[in-house]
Amino acid sequence: MCNPKPSSSSPFLCPTKAHIITPDPKLKNHPPLHRQLQDELHRWPTPNEVMAEMKALGKISVPTAVTGLLLYSRAMISMLFLGYLGEMELAGGSLSIGFANITGYSVISGLAMGMEPICGQAYGAKQWKTLGLTLQRTVLLLLSTSIPISLTWLNMKSILLWCGQDHQISSTAQTFILFSIPDLFLLSLLHPLRIYLRTQSITLPLTYCSALSLLLHLPLNFLLVVHFKMGVSGVAIAMVWTNLNLFLFLSSFVYFSGVYKDSWVPPSSDCLRGWSSLLALAVPTCVSVCLEWWWYELMIILCGLLFNPKATIASMGILIQTTSLVYVFPSSLSLGVSTRVGNELGANRPARARISMIVSLACAVALGLAAIAFTTLMRHQWGRFFTSDTEILDLTASVLPIVGLCELGNCPQTTGCGVLRGSARPTVGANINLASFYLVGMPVAVLLGFVVKMGFPGLWLGLLAAQASCASLMIFVLCTTDWNAQVQRANDLTTANSTSPKLPTTLTPTTSNHVSLPEPLVTHDHLPHTPSLETDPLIIHTVN
Repeated sequence: MCNPKPSSSSPFLCPTKAHIITPDPKLKNHPPLHRQLQDELHRWPTPNEVMAEMKALGKISVPTAVTGLLLYSRAMISMLFLGYLGEMELAGGSLSIGFANITGYSVISGLAMGMEPICGQAYGAKQWKTLGLTLQRTVLLLLSTSIPISLTWLNMKSILLWCGQDHQISSTAQTFILFSIPDLFLLSLLHPLRIYLRTQSITLPLTYCSALSLLLHLPLNFLLVVHFKMGVSGVAIAMVWTNLNLFLFLSSFVYFSGVYKDSWVPPSSDCLRGWSSLLALAVPTCVSVCLEWWWYELMIILCGLLFNPKATIASMGILIQTTSLVYVFPSSLSLGVSTRVGNELGANRPARARISMIVSLACAVALGLAAIAFTTLMRHQWGRFFTSDTEILDLTASVLPIVGLCELGNCPQTTGCGVLRGSARPTVGANINLASFYLVGMPVAVLLGFVVKMGFPGLWLGLLAAQASCASLMIFVLCTTDWNAQVQRANDLTTANSTSPKLPTTLTPTTSNHVSLPEPLVTHDHLPHTPSLETDPLIIHTVN
């Protein structure tokens, strides 16, 4: 990770303990200085800068990816036990998870991500108390949102039947989701806590706590499903119990390690005020996340309208698990670049934020190519981990190569969303997702799946069209970003959410603030150096 504290030395751009200062408008009266700063924001990074940024991203993203794989393993264990119970239970559980993602998990995850740019930029700007206040406000927001969602879940069966779903599958799905309601409230605590830690580059403890909870997940499923024969309700209870364990482990770490002390704000009326910035980010972020999540889950609903819905819904559940596995890597990269961009913008270093964007997008393309190779080579073996039903296996094998092509677009798109979150531009992401998934992808999916009679593969070709347009729009937006303007927006955001004065963000050149080519404008840092420590609802389909 690069610069865990904004005052620490940087491995690139500046060989001394220095950081870039947002240029004062008066710099335009100094053409060499102004031109040099603009050149820094339009050049390609050097090999040394690329390696340094990859190391910085890796220190955040690699532990996050390991955590994601652990969470994926936990979700796969749940799916395996559903498959063990039978085709009906696998289809009902998959349908229930899809409904939960559409109406609950996506909303909670999206709203929680609204705190990410605030916390990331506040950490870069050393506004420690803003971290604590934002954590409290987000927890209150999510808990209050969980109440109406849980009421919707109580009536899921009626909603599914109204949508034309099979009666027996809907009954099984209703049983599963009733026992999943406590998970909503646990995730309302878990999501903000994970983001609070990750934006401070504290990732390894998240990995350790996830590993501990995973160790208990398998015996919990065996105990409830096999020993007590609780069926799908046992699988749901095991999921909730595992999230409870994870929350207890993380809370214990935060308390006993003392990482909360700098940002601790005693509960007061302050957490009930100043919600405008949080809501302005949380609502569009939620819309952006929901638009993408809903597409995948709506495909499960559409599968129920195809011939032989049991097989197509079960196959869709397996494929969503596959995308969840592949998604772990671009998602971790997205979370890493979001933290890096947010920290650098908060610390007034636009050039480094831009370098982080470039390096992360290059890594995302490499991940997309790896995803194509994986889904193509494993297309005949992957489904056997979940079921032995030949019809489900044939459907899964026919679509897996299309899934790989989708990931080639999804990896840069997901990483780009991380850049937008780090720079507090969730509305842009929401507009891109709306246009791509619902104005391009949905018509193509319906046309190919039902009009052209391509069926199950046609739905996934619609997703491919959506991902291609989404990635193209995202790259265009990122390539036209004004990074100086983003630094000023970061300053405004952290100041609006701060309980303490903001450090100065501009300097007018003087004899003491010299420029040494080829470095950008710098100022030597005399602030004290502080040592620092070194992510998603339960991954059924993902993202938090």
